[in-house]
Amino acid sequence: MIETASPGPSQFLIPALTALVLGLVLPFAVLPFLRWLGIVDIPGHRSSHTVPTVRGMGLATAIAALLALGMSTLMALVDVDRSVMVAVVVGMIASAALGWAEDYRGLPVRWRAGFQLLIGLAVTSALTYILGTPAWWIPVGMLAIAGYINVANFMDGLNGISGLQGLVVGVAYAYAGWATHLTWLVVCGAAIAGAFLAFLPWNLAGKRVFLGDTGSYFLGGAIACCAVGAFLSNIYVEYILSPLVIYLADTGFTLVKRIYRGEAWYQPHRQHVYQQLTDLGFSHVASSLVVTLATVAVTVITVVALPFEVDGLMWMGLLVVCIVILYLALPTILGKMRRSAS
Repeated sequence: MIETASPGPSQFLIPALTALVLGLVLPFAVLPFLRWLGIVDIPGHRSSHTVPTVRGMGLATAIAALLALGMSTLMALVDVDRSVMVAVVVGMIASAALGWAEDYRGLPVRWRAGFQLLIGLAVTSALTYILGTPAWWIPVGMLAIAGYINVANFMDGLNGISGLQGLVVGVAYAYAGWATHLTWLVVCGAAIAGAFLAFLPWNLAGKRVFLGDTGSYFLGGAIACCAVGAFLSNIYVEYILSPLVIYLADTGFTLVKRIYRGEAWYQPHRQHVYQQLTDLGFSHVASSLVVTLATVAVTVITVVALPFEVDGLMWMGLLVVCIVILYLALPTILGKMRRSAS
């Protein structure tokens, strides 16, 4: 990692505001295009919505973020490690393109998995070469990128949940880049935050639209490529993983539970914690806010704990574990309370 002076406001504000404005405006052009192509999500037994809804608006979100990153490059906002940023952005583009192929034509599972692994392999190989890190990180990064693309896709089941996740993780990564003088991470995090903040009003108000696989793959790929680039640049792993803990815990807990029960774990289902909350009567926004508040709490506690000595770290770590357990157990707790009250 090449350290530079601390990034200034322009490294955050220019990509964030550019992505925000473009993310608010581009859907006016993309929505008729999606309708013309007939890209509509039909409700199924796994769905949390009840009416056919246009999906694929992640195309506008991805374009907004990528154009913001392109403008940041032209304005020379990233003074060093530009090759790292290029590798990360290529991973973002490839993830969005794969999601678009799934939205538009649909792909067999083995093709999707193969392309996800290929994206992870290409991005991690490039980052390993650029940063001079050991080659044995390549399979780890490959699996991490492919895995988190799927995590973001599995968790994209409610109005608001992915927009809020992109906003929170983007801000957290921009802060991590500022704290560690990684300008490219500030710019990428800000662009992600601005683009997904802009998607929220389109997702939550008026004629609602979905990100589709284009948006969820872009979200997962953008976060995972930034995370692998930041990890290989030697920043604290706490900065990288803390905003992802709740998503990883929900997905991992649900997967292990389904395998333990002998269920077909690879089949679509509605057993994620956030889905169980809506089954208990939570609105989409309320359930999404539970996920987001838990994510913010884990992230803030983890980052605040970084300067502490061993004893302080232990108590902060214990608090994070308690938040994760409370989140995972929340549907069970609320269900028992409801049965006791009836």
